[in-house]
Amino acid sequence: MLLPRLVLFRKEVIQLWKAFWAPQTPLHLKAATLFVAFYLVNPFDVLPDFIPFLGWVDDIVLVPLMVSWIVSRLPVPAKAHAGKTGRTVDGTARRL
Repeated sequence: MLLPRLVLFRKEVIQLWKAFWAPQTPLHLKAATLFVAFYLVNPFDVLPDFIPFLGWVDDIVLVPLMVSWIVSRLPVPAKAHAGKTGRTVDGTARRL
């Protein structure tokens, strides 16, 4: 169960990195991405890291939750082919 979640987290981080540099990504999601990165390097956590086990639990649990939350709210370009002309219609959709 841990390995599939780790693979999914890796894919979400890559997707988040690409979305951060995309101009279509809303500013509030870019700010949330910066907050997650800052939270990882910030010495002040919810639970301090000097507590042997509990200090790492918040990083192991909260960071993947925050990344998944941000990725779930990213706009996804939805392309639908329109007839024989080959034109595409662009829109946005949410991943549930």
